[in-house]
Amino acid sequence: MSENQIAINEGTSITNQETYDAVRGYVVVAQKQVNTAINSAMVTAYWYIGKQIYEACGESERAEYGKQLLRYLSEKLMEEFGKGFNVRNLQMNVSMNQIWNRH
Repeated sequence: MSENQIAINEGTSITNQETYDAVRGYVVVAQKQVNTAINSAMVTAYWYIGKQIYEACGESERAEYGKQLLRYLSEKLMEEFGKGFNVRNLQMNVSMNQIWNRH
């Protein structure tokens, strides 16, 4: 048996590369599952963010307050979580919430 083979049961062997390929495959699948779960959780979070902002702003009669609130939230959230929470993205969260609520 060569250095790059591992004995599995009697009479069966597998190479180090085959073992690596199998282990790598498990890691790749797990990473994809994690990414899918994270994406799903973030879409849900964005929907709730949009809902919260919409409810805080009310209808169009509070438009100026809404602009101020978006700027405030954006500043605070970007400070803590990074650039993904700029005013435009928060506006898109509100739009997404409203679109999904209509369907």
